Amino acid sequence: MEDNKIIELFLSRDESAIRETAAKYGTRLKQAAFAILEDRGAAEECENDTYLQAWNRIPPDEPRGYLYEYLGRIIRHLAIDECRRAGAQKRCAVYCELTREMEECLPGPENAESRLEAQEIRRILSDFLAGRPAEQRAVFLRRYWYFDSIAEISRLFGIHEEKVKSILFRMRKALKKHLEKEGYTV
Repeated sequence: MEDNKIIELFLSRDESAIRETAAKYGTRLKQAAFAILEDRGAAEECENDTYLQAWNRIPPDEPRGYLYEYLGRIIRHLAIDECRRAGAQKRCAVYCELTREMEECLPGPENAESRLEAQEIRRILSDFLAGRPAEQRAVFLRRYWYFDSIAEISRLFGIHEEKVKSILFRMRKALKKHLEKEGYTV
């Protein structure tokens, strides 16, 4: 079923919206949560909580044209919260490491106090990624959105780990420059 039809089901408060969402995106959502938690049971709980939050948020939200991204954002936040709660040292350590890496090039909350400013940063990040070659963009997203390890990305793309590290380093450096050009300093 198409996303717009699923959104219409949510808007009309039809419970089949959850079934249709699960059929279309369930596997991908679980994979996103599992990448953070490394626990299938916890990933399934996050998936179910994602559907509940989507049910409670739509309406008033109407994520037309970006339903998966909308759900992905919800499940990532739920998985990260669960990671913090559970104190899963290995994954929390990865999360902290990746957060530190991105802090080097993204402004912190003290620089993005308003919602409009946060939306502007998202737009700038999207524009930045859209201007990158597909492989670089995919490597960046696999690392910072899906929390894949360097080894996993290397295997997935069939490139050496050093190349993955180099791509990520250069992307962070270029992102920092891009943000500075747009008026944001780190």
